Amino acid sequence: MVDVNNRVSVNPNREYWLEMAVKGLSGIFKGAGLKLPSVKVSCGFASSGLRSKHIGECWTRLSNADGINQIYISPTLDDPIFVLETLTHELCHAIDDCQHKHGREFRVIAEAVGLEGPMRSTNAGPGLRPLLKSVLAQIGPYPHAKLVKEEKNVKASVRPKAKCKICGFEVTMIKKYLSFGPPICPKDNLKMEAIGDWKISGG
Repeated sequence: MVDVNNRVSVNPNREYWLEMAVKGLSGIFKGAGLKLPSVKVSCGFASSGLRSKHIGECWTRLSNADGINQIYISPTLDDPIFVLETLTHELCHAIDDCQHKHGREFRVIAEAVGLEGPMRSTNAGPGLRPLLKSVLAQIGPYPHAKLVKEEKNVKASVRPKAKCKICGFEVTMIKKYLSFGPPICPKDNLKMEAIGDWKISGG
């Protein structure tokens, strides 16, 4: 891979690639009359955790002892153009130092570099996309394999209840009383029907 300064990197890693991407994207921002601040960029999950749907995150300068914006790109992304789109979005936050979230001030910056769509989930417009492809041609393939989050299928058990077959009166049972069996309906004076997973809840 050859970086934007025509230096050859024999074994580029993700962070090196992202740093070269920032240098390549800086020209796009410069063309829009915007100057990028110093940033540090890495591949990692957002602060909201593994289950978060956030694919990128930018931290303010005050949040770091170095006074430099920190940007994280989710390891669930492996499409290089999508990564560059996401990085461009986060660099817009860095210019604003995350002061206005996705408000009007952020929109002005984002649209100036060619991002479009809802500001919370922007995408490259027709003018920006070829520029991203040009950056990609300079820095080479993204050296990262997509991380697939394991989705755990948790089977929710139905809480044990008791219901009267006649009037429909229903109560939710307390675990320590399950061994007594379904109670008597106060209206119809009949034993109520057990509903839900009494065996598991009462075991």
